[in-house]
Amino acid sequence: MKDAADYLGLSPHTLYVWRHRRQGPPSFRMGPRGRVMYRWEALDVWIREQEHADSRSNPELNPLSASPQQCSCPSA
Repeated sequence: MKDAADYLGLSPHTLYVWRHRRQGPPSFRMGPRGRVMYRWEALDVWIREQEHADSRSNPELNPLSASPQQCSCPSA
């Protein structure tokens, strides 16, 4: 878990909490002691998903680039 946390620039505790809340990158347990493992490929995919979900990285989500909405309210 420490290598994955270092790779993501997070503390191991943050990664542990995210795993507990099912918020972080995909992980699995392996071995007789149930060691938590992360695949490098899965971490890269998760990072790309986070970038895509962030309006600062994804112009499609930037509210400043949205076209103005037309009001379809009945006139009085």
